[in-house]
Amino acid sequence: MIGTLTARSALAPEVVGEMYALIDAHFENVSRARFELDLGGKNWVLLLRDADGTLAGFSTILFYVTELEGERVSIVYSGDTIVDPSHWGSPALARSWIASILELQSGASTSRIFWLLLTSGFRTYRYLPLFWRSFHPCFDAETPPETARRIDALAGPLLGDEYDSAAGIVRFREPARLRPHLRELAVGRLHDPHVAFFLERNPGHADGDELVCLTEISAANLTRAGWRMVSGAIAPETAGSGRRGA
Repeated sequence: MIGTLTARSALAPEVVGEMYALIDAHFENVSRARFELDLGGKNWVLLLRDADGTLAGFSTILFYVTELEGERVSIVYSGDTIVDPSHWGSPALARSWIASILELQSGASTSRIFWLLLTSGFRTYRYLPLFWRSFHPCFDAETPPETARRIDALAGPLLGDEYDSAAGIVRFREPARLRPHLRELAVGRLHDPHVAFFLERNPGHADGDELVCLTEISAANLTRAGWRMVSGAIAPETAGSGRRGA
């Protein structure tokens, strides 16, 4: 798959249609209006296409700079993300995503960058321990008070009263739900402590509840697999980008 980083404002209507068709094939209860409303709140989109040009996946991104506890930092807020199951196991999404984020960060006037991730699926949650040494919430450490404050400070303004701070969960009024065959757990998955923790911490995941997670994107926080991802990252083509944060 080939990744293309595109400003959301530059997306052609037919591309938006392709994106909606892909997510509708994998999620229930996603109306075109709801999808376009969520997309309108992002400023970048990573598109993944097969060699024949077929859209095989995408991830929407809100990249912005804000003040967090007295420090100006960059924030990556991930929106809708999907890869066709025929490409599960491919590193293309991870490599193109990190290359995109590093490209966006290169144009920012900050030294620190945090990833705010909402996820209703254990597969997406597993990206955190795979690539990052420290992230929260996690099974083997309590969330530090300063991290909890950061999560609240970021999630509250973005998500409003749909964010339950005490539970660390977002309950959307119109939640998207993975289709039943994509919610199934493979044999042995419950023995994975990260998966078991996710299912316990987000008991309403099958109904579309999203666990709010935060990690710092930094060299010091990369796992070995994360270093391989970064070293193997191929910068995506940048289409219709205009200015950073457009």
